[in-house]
Amino acid sequence: MIHTIPFRNTGLRFTDSGSGHALVLLHGYLESLEIWDGFRERLENDFRVICPDLPGHGKSGVTGDVHEMELLAEGVAAVLDHCKADKCFIVGHSMGGYGALAFLELYPDRLAGLCLFHSHPFADTNQVMNNRCREIVLVNQGKKELISKINIPRAFASVNLERLAHQVERATAIATLTPDEGIVACLNGMMRRPSREELLAGTDKPVLLIVGKHDNYIPFEDAAKKVKLPGNGQFEALENSGHIGFAEEPERSAELITRFVKEKVRF
Repeated sequence: MIHTIPFRNTGLRFTDSGSGHALVLLHGYLESLEIWDGFRERLENDFRVICPDLPGHGKSGVTGDVHEMELLAEGVAAVLDHCKADKCFIVGHSMGGYGALAFLELYPDRLAGLCLFHSHPFADTNQVMNNRCREIVLVNQGKKELISKINIPRAFASVNLERLAHQVERATAIATLTPDEGIVACLNGMMRRPSREELLAGTDKPVLLIVGKHDNYIPFEDAAKKVKLPGNGQFEALENSGHIGFAEEPERSAELITRFVKEKVRF
């Protein structure tokens, strides 16, 4: 079921389906809650699945010029309050993972565990910041379609582009519908986010890190060697995925998340 609740000076949209412990799916940059369609259903038999449109994306409003990751976390907390869910497990895809880490810092008592899904705890490098600044310029020039047409196909492993052409087209359409102001606000927020390496390594929460062997945004070797997980962390690789494994290997991805939560997480 789709809901919209007041949030800051605007609204925040989310879906709430399934039953059981709350599992929150946080989409990435240039995505919306619709990106989880087809994957969400694989989890609904075991969990209550909550999927927000993060502020500035989908049909959730823009709250200002900068959407810091703490704002994304605040939005998740507002949704949980409305759903009367005291605790949750968060699956954060890419930018959604940055929001999940901010939630860990701000609301540790409300988090049972988290999954970084093609995400990481590091701050932006200078190169990444420069790329984000170029995207802001393109958006301000009215050329956000160029960003979608480049970024979305690059998110898939090259070997999957033909097989998943419909998924690529659909994800590109979602990206193109993202509001200009929301894109800029989230780019500004991602550039300002701090490193949360120590927070992740030192947490007592169970952490699942899922990476793609063919990820064009987060090189596999970097994720495998540089991300320090806590003692109860678990690393899993998707052999045939790029940066969007829930579309490239949905069955395997859902299986990894479901098993991890059932075996390692205590609500």
